[in-house]
Amino acid sequence: MKTNKYVEGLKAKSAAELNEELVAAKKELFNLRFQNATNQLDNTSRIKEVRRNIARIQTVIAEKAKLA
Repeated sequence: MKTNKYVEGLKAKSAAELNEELVAAKKELFNLRFQNATNQLDNTSRIKEVRRNIARIQTVIAEKAKLA
């Protein structure tokens, strides 16, 4: 499944790389929300996808912190 490969890729990254990815995802979410507010967003399902990716990243960060 596509999500499993994404999560496996996240688990292989270091904490610094995960934080960089989290910041990038949050910036993307902000931009998507702004586009949605100005009626410029074509693919509204992308917002849901990015929100879930942020949650996945945060979960992997929490799991790594718990193990350390």
